Amino acid sequence: MSFIRISIALSLLVFGHHFANGATCDRGTLSEPYCDRDNDLIADLPKDPSQWIDPKTLIISFAPFEDYITTANIFNPFIDYLETCLQRRVIFYPMQSNEAEIAAMRAGRIHLAGFSTGSLISAVNNAGAVPFATQANEQGLVGANLIVIVRSDSNYHTLSDLKNRRVAHSNPTSLTGHLGALALFPAEGLIPGVDYTIRFSGKHDQSILGVKSGDYDAATTTTEILNRMIQYQEVDADDFKIIYQSQTFPSAAFSYAHNLAPSLTENIKSCFFAYQFPEAMQQGFKGSLFFSPINYQQDWQDIRQILLNVPQP
Repeated sequence: MSFIRISIALSLLVFGHHFANGATCDRGTLSEPYCDRDNDLIADLPKDPSQWIDPKTLIISFAPFEDYITTANIFNPFIDYLETCLQRRVIFYPMQSNEAEIAAMRAGRIHLAGFSTGSLISAVNNAGAVPFATQANEQGLVGANLIVIVRSDSNYHTLSDLKNRRVAHSNPTSLTGHLGALALFPAEGLIPGVDYTIRFSGKHDQSILGVKSGDYDAATTTTEILNRMIQYQEVDADDFKIIYQSQTFPSAAFSYAHNLAPSLTENIKSCFFAYQFPEAMQQGFKGSLFFSPINYQQDWQDIRQILLNVPQP
């Protein structure tokens, strides 16, 4: 199967995307029209079975982190496996940003998605995403750290050294690429947007490459993607030094649309949890061997708390 199956036919696919009539229901932190009657912080399955969808072609997207070739090398065997396991066609739908991925799930254009750590919260609250799996190994869930990198030959040693410098953030919904910096840096003597002008690069790899080339003095990014770029020899470890590292955060999480038929979501989860990462995925996600179930309410509690500390404009 070709990984990038984007064709004119995709634009002709019609997805049933029926929202529950949200006239009166408990929503909690969810936006209309989603309901959260059981208070687990995620969108409920519509009560009316006629609003459930069971598409014969599943559209899946992944959090945009690098170029499509790298993504294909990592995920192509998994897409093939899903087709066989679910006995239906699976199409990869590339996204240019976290915001586009969230909008696509809300609009019903994608059924499955891997959302980055920070954007997952927005996807849950605003797009009806239901998180169910993340990367893991025998020790438990595999995470990553927010880091700030500078060139190894620079004179920057602490965050406070970056005042009035060119600091790259990846995009507005990224935890490690933006939101975490807003919440965590002030305690270290640096206020993003005040002590320096935030410059959005678009993606983590562009931030990292921008530091290497000298376009940026520093970047807030993640150990996961920096290590992967070093592994694929896109950059060298000696190019950078890390002047800040956060606690470990959970990694990206896979979610399905809230209105998928229960029989389908059970099959999806069974297929995910039975999959053992081949060598390419093990190398791409160092330390990860398989997918493991997650409890969004518990596993993302620290992330939600950090985001509560993000200054409001």
